[in-house]
Amino acid sequence: MRGWLLALTIVVVTAVLIAAGTLWPIQTAIAMASPRSTSNSSSPQGAAQALLQEIRRRNWNAAYAALANKSEFPETDFIRDLTGSYTSLRSYASLEGFDLSPLRSSADEAKFRANLNWSSVVGTFQDVRELRVVKEGDRWQVVWPINREPKIPPQVIPVNYLRWDVIYRGAEDDWGAQDVESPHVRIVAMHPVDRGGGTIILGELLNEDVVPAFVTVKATLLAKDGSAIATEDSFENISHVLLPKQVTPFRIDFQKARLSQVDNVRIEPSSTLVAASADPVIGIESQKLNPLPTTSLSGQLVNQSGQVVNITHILGTFYDNRGQIIWVSDGYADRALLPQTPVAFSLPYPADLADKINNYRVVTSTFSVGRFQ
Repeated sequence: MRGWLLALTIVVVTAVLIAAGTLWPIQTAIAMASPRSTSNSSSPQGAAQALLQEIRRRNWNAAYAALANKSEFPETDFIRDLTGSYTSLRSYASLEGFDLSPLRSSADEAKFRANLNWSSVVGTFQDVRELRVVKEGDRWQVVWPINREPKIPPQVIPVNYLRWDVIYRGAEDDWGAQDVESPHVRIVAMHPVDRGGGTIILGELLNEDVVPAFVTVKATLLAKDGSAIATEDSFENISHVLLPKQVTPFRIDFQKARLSQVDNVRIEPSSTLVAASADPVIGIESQKLNPLPTTSLSGQLVNQSGQVVNITHILGTFYDNRGQIIWVSDGYADRALLPQTPVAFSLPYPADLADKINNYRVVTSTFSVGRFQ
């Protein structure tokens, strides 16, 4: 049931955002492409800006018609490249803005790096494309770098992972009859840090039961007199569904409370029994830390099951040489994960922590149409 609620929320909220962005475009996007440049194809930069503005408006016909290499692929492939072949965050995202950086130019050809900033219901993500612009007569047109999703050959993938179903107390049961007990969960690590003038609670939560649990963590900052300064919970920076013995990191941000004001922290984990399955399994490969100036943990996600995973939430936990948590970062795969097909991911972390990170761990949680885990 939660899966359908999540899917419905994503669809409805993102549709509203897309409509709002279309009717009342944000100022940054307008600033990056003036009305004059959006209709000007007499210069290479003007042609690139005009194309990206049509993409921002989701005017696929006009964008496709403006391409120099449209004879190489149909319009449907162009749309799938931008929105994804399967339902994903990209399907409902809107192009919030873009930035063009010139790479080289000549009398009849130019090249730009386009940083596309997409906005979705769970945040923003970037897409970087290198656009070649060529002169056709007295007009400039963009050669679109099409990305085609691989076609998966027909095959049979056996599934023998564990699955847990739940039978709850029915409406006709005797009054006072005991329902299924909530799973036992425990905080196994907690580390408050002072960052950016606020307080951040970093930690890890263990499902120590033999059944799966839907978990949340609430934190209350307490002053020296015992009064509550602020209360927040970990909405995004946590994996909400834990199989038996699984551990999730969590991060709770208090942007307006300084750590110097805090005398104690009250942590309240909660759990609910939930139906779950160990499938799909997402493999995490080719992990590496990327140094300054853009500090991040990158790698590839590989869907090892036979079903399409529509949305993947990625959580990274970073530790120092004492094994203490020093950061938790999260992100989403903007495209659906097809079976056995690697998809790149990147999790940013603060640059000042680069020399302190000694180890890290990446976990994922997934959503598939008709199924939530």
